[in-house]
Amino acid sequence: MRQDAAVALARLRRRKYVNVALLVIDEVGFEPMSKPDASLIFCLASYCYGRGSILITTNKGIKDWPEIPAGDEVLAAAILDRLLHKSHVLNIKCRRYRLRELEHAANTRS
Repeated sequence: MRQDAAVALARLRRRKYVNVALLVIDEVGFEPMSKPDASLIFCLASYCYGRGSILITTNKGIKDWPEIPAGDEVLAAAILDRLLHKSHVLNIKCRRYRLRELEHAANTRS
């Protein structure tokens, strides 16, 4: 574990973000992830593995994950290894909720 990721994980432990039954990480891959961010996600996944549940939302498929952690395929594989073991993957394909609301509002005005 890199030193900066270890320090960040220690801060999260003090704030009790990782000592929960369910850790939710929203919108992974929405914006480019730096190497330190990717290391922190790896540390979180490693620390929480077997201790609690992790729920991740993303608009990226599993095959697209190598590009998420700063283009580091090895780190992506390590993160996925921890996240996907004993997991349930839900692939939801539908129109975006906010767009549906906007379309509904536009149709009711007409």
